[in-house]
Amino acid sequence: MKDMLENHKIWIIFLFLLVLTGCSTEDTTPKSQDASKATNGGELVISSVREPDTLDVQKTTWVDNANVHLFDYLIGRDMDGSIIPGLVKDYTIADDGKSWTFHLRENVKFHSGEELTAESVKASMERFIKQSPVNFLAGPITGVEASDKSTLIVNFSEPYAPFIAGLTSIYLSPLDPAALKSEGDKFGNKPSGTGPLLFEKWIRGDSITFVKNEQYNWGPSDAENKGGTNVDKVVFRFIKDENTRMLEFNQGNIQIMLDVPPSSVKTLENTSGVQLHKLLDNGLTYLAINNDKPLFQDPKVRKAINLAIDRNQIVQYAMEGYAKPMYGPLSPTIPGYSEKVEKMAEQMYTRNVEQAKQLLHDAGWSNVNGNGVLVKEGKQLSIELLLTEEPVMQRIAQILQNQLKEVGIDLRITVQDDSTIRTNESKKMHDLILWQYGWSDPDILYILFGKDIPTRLFSTPELEELLIKGRQTMDEKARMAVYERVQELLVTESPWVPLFARERITAYRDIEGFKVNPYKKIVIQDIKLKKQQ
Repeated sequence: MKDMLENHKIWIIFLFLLVLTGCSTEDTTPKSQDASKATNGGELVISSVREPDTLDVQKTTWVDNANVHLFDYLIGRDMDGSIIPGLVKDYTIADDGKSWTFHLRENVKFHSGEELTAESVKASMERFIKQSPVNFLAGPITGVEASDKSTLIVNFSEPYAPFIAGLTSIYLSPLDPAALKSEGDKFGNKPSGTGPLLFEKWIRGDSITFVKNEQYNWGPSDAENKGGTNVDKVVFRFIKDENTRMLEFNQGNIQIMLDVPPSSVKTLENTSGVQLHKLLDNGLTYLAINNDKPLFQDPKVRKAINLAIDRNQIVQYAMEGYAKPMYGPLSPTIPGYSEKVEKMAEQMYTRNVEQAKQLLHDAGWSNVNGNGVLVKEGKQLSIELLLTEEPVMQRIAQILQNQLKEVGIDLRITVQDDSTIRTNESKKMHDLILWQYGWSDPDILYILFGKDIPTRLFSTPELEELLIKGRQTMDEKARMAVYERVQELLVTESPWVPLFARERITAYRDIEGFKVNPYKKIVIQDIKLKKQQ
C-alpha cells in the first residue's frame, strides 16, 4: 500500500492548472469606501432561490449552501481543487485499487457532544449505501470496517477511481449517531453533524436558521478561522421573486444574495458598497431528453432539436451574457473536459434551421398544419418541457419555445416544483426537462448515462463499457483519455442538449471575509458583519 494524498494532490494541481483557465472568479470593487468595521456576533442573512427538500443529505439528490454547513467533509478541496485533509487526515489506497484505508482526525465532536470515531463514520456510510438516492456515488463497496477508533477501511469489488469525488462531497459526510438514533426517519427535520453551524429552526417556505457551533475548532485549511462562525446566527431566506430579492438586498435586510438575477448585475455593479463574486459552474444547464420515448429514439429528431437551438441567443438574452455557451458534455471546470470535443460539438450543432428541418423531414415529419407545426401520421410534433419556478429558467424556456417553433416543433412549457420534476423523471413520464448538473469529476457522465442509473438519459453497449472503464481506471492520464472518448460518443449520438455553463454570481454587502470555495460553497467561518459607524 502507498500513501496517495500527496500523489493525488500533484495530479489535481496539474489538471486544474489546465481547466481553470475557463473559470471566471471575480470580486468587483465597491464604488465608494463605506465607513464600517468588522465585528463578531450578529445575524448573517443569505437569500437563496431554492429551498432544500430535506436537511438529511442522505435523502436528497442535491445540496447547496442552505444544507451543507451542518456537516464536515471527509476529504476537502482547496480553492484550486487540490485534495486537502478534512475529517480524514490521511489515507492510502491498495495497489489493486480495491481497498482504501482512512485515518481520522482526533478530538472532533458531533453537535450532540459524541466523539467522531471510525464506528460512527462506518454507520453513516452504511446508511448512505442503504438509502441514499445517490448511493451509486459510493461505488461497488463490499464492506466497511472500523479497524480501530480512528481507522476506517473501505473495500470494493473492483477499483473505483471516482470514490475521491464522493468523499469530497457532503453526501458522504458523517451524521451524528445520537441524532440518528433519536430522530430516526425524521433526522432531516432536526439534523446534526460536526459542522460549524447547528440547526435551530426551519419555517417551511420561508427560511432556515442556524446558530454558531461553539465547540467547533477543526476548520478546514481553506478557512482562516478554524473555529466556529464569527456570526452568532446564519439565516437562509428562500425568495423566488427577483424583484423581492433585490428589494430586500438593497434595503440591507440581506447581506448575501446567491444567484443574482442576470438582469440585476449591471445595477449592482454600480451600487455603492456592493461587491460581486463571479464563478463559472462545475456543471451545465441542459435539456434532458427522455430517450425511452419512441419519438426520441430516432437520432434525426434528437439532432434536429440540437440544431434548432441557438445557445448564444439564450446566453445573451436569458442570462444577460453571464454564461458560457456549451455544445459538449463537460464544463471547462471539470477534470477531463476536452477542448477538442467541444470544438467538434460546436461545429456539429451550431444553429442551422434548414438542416434541422431537413432532418425532421427525413424522419417523416413532412406535413405542416395551419399553425406551422409538423405532422406525421396525423400526429403533431408537440413536446412538453418541464422546468422549475426559477425565473431565469422560465425565460430560457420561452426562448427555446420560439426557436423550436421555427423548425416546426410545438414546445409546451410546464412549470413544476423540483420534487415533482424528479418524480416524473424517475418514472420516465417527461419529454424534455430543463435541468442542471454539477459535480467535480467526469464520473458525472456515469451519473447521467450509467447502466445502473434509474434516470439515465441514454445508453449503448459501447457507452456502458466506457463509463465503467472510466470508473475502474486508477491511472489519471489513462482515465481522462477514456472520458474523451465518452464525450465524442455523446456528441455523435446527441442524446441530450447541453446549453451553457452558468456564471454563478453572488452579491454581498456589509460583511468582510467573504470567499467561495468552488467545490464547497461559501467559506462561512470567515465572514464577519460590518458595524456601521
